[in-house]
Amino acid sequence: MTDPVSYDLIVIGAGQGGGPLAGTVAEDGHDVALLERRHVGGTCVNRGCTPTKTMIASARVAHLARRAGDYGVETGDVSVDLQAVRQRKRDIVESFRAGSRSSVEAKSSLDLIEGDGRFVDAETVAVDLNDGGRRTLTANRIVINTGTRPAVPPIDGLDEVDFLTSTSIMELGAVPGHLLILGGGYIGLEFGQMFRRFGAEVTIIDRGEHVLGREDADVAGALEDILREDGIRLLNETSVTAVEETGGTITAHLEGDDAPARITGDELLVAAGRRPNTDALNPGAAGVATTEQGYVQVDARLATTADGIYAIGDVTGGPAFTHVSYDDYRVLQDHWLHGGDRTTEDRLIAYTLFTDPQLGRVGLTEKAARSRGLDVTVAQMPMTRVARALEVDETRGLMKAVIDSTTNRLLGAAVLGIEGGEVMSVLQTAMMGDLPVDRLRGAPFAHPTLAESLNNLFAGLDLGPAAERRADG
Repeated sequence: MTDPVSYDLIVIGAGQGGGPLAGTVAEDGHDVALLERRHVGGTCVNRGCTPTKTMIASARVAHLARRAGDYGVETGDVSVDLQAVRQRKRDIVESFRAGSRSSVEAKSSLDLIEGDGRFVDAETVAVDLNDGGRRTLTANRIVINTGTRPAVPPIDGLDEVDFLTSTSIMELGAVPGHLLILGGGYIGLEFGQMFRRFGAEVTIIDRGEHVLGREDADVAGALEDILREDGIRLLNETSVTAVEETGGTITAHLEGDDAPARITGDELLVAAGRRPNTDALNPGAAGVATTEQGYVQVDARLATTADGIYAIGDVTGGPAFTHVSYDDYRVLQDHWLHGGDRTTEDRLIAYTLFTDPQLGRVGLTEKAARSRGLDVTVAQMPMTRVARALEVDETRGLMKAVIDSTTNRLLGAAVLGIEGGEVMSVLQTAMMGDLPVDRLRGAPFAHPTLAESLNNLFAGLDLGPAAERRADG
């Protein structure tokens, strides 16, 4: 144990919020300690966005190669070398990881300390170093950015089964014959379609009435149709009561009106949510309150219940997206370095599910808007009416916009279609700029682009007198 070392700021966790925050504060002339137990870059670079989207790209190439005949292009048999896919993923992750690390190490007043940190009190953190020994750090300002990890549900026999998580599944060296997936959320759906395209039989088991339980039923239903068309078996309103493994075969015992009593597979992916990395952090010693699930409680400025301690990213229990974590960093940066008043209140959160086609989402669903008692108009159009989608033969999905009937402003949108995340971003920009939908209906978008389809999406609406009102009043 060394004598305590004092810093102006300690950041626990070098994720997509913590790393940039530590670097920015250090560049401003402050002494900063950045703690990381494993790899700089957090979940996004090492176990989330970067590796999964890299592998999804390989799966899409396999899918398009099999569809080559639809475009008048003849190819031979298509096979997938999962070890080559895995190596490509590893190379890209290592490149991104090295870039994140070098950015941190380039800051002269920023110390990267590798090990597990835990609170001693509200200004003291003890660190068990990865290379042995222990250090004690002090600061009057500390930020928690420890993220989350896969949750393991309490299912009988699961602790005796060699199951996969969203991290370990990306290290498989061979495509399983039959992949069972527990959970119909983002992780389960992305990996399900990916491995189906790699050549596996895939069954997704979900307790909800439909996958993506927070989405509108028509949007989720359209995605389910696409997944079934791809050959994925969906077992909705089904629970796994027990699992067992015998001779390399995993058996899941099921409960549900339309479900079989049991189903067998070669691999089981548990994609049943995430849990916060606070159990070893000892937040109570610092006076930091957590929820029953272990998420750190914060206010709109990301302050915890302890003076001088803040939390950002997934560990707060907010939307678990990289761009939200990075925006948390912006809130603290604005507050600390620029004297601003930025908060997390009323920020417009967008997100994209990287199935193929993508589901881009922003703002309220129709169900959420109506539950708030809002008077809404809904614009909806299948992708079969999008000229660009027809030209590239990618017509699966739909576009849906929820509009405030009083103001003719967008409340939210879902774009399930080719490059759905990019098209959704156009609608997000319109919402940020407070544009009425008639401006989008009449906008001269470039032809032929996917954005141009917004003209048609809003074409048949009776927008009423508010259509002429503009953002400037």
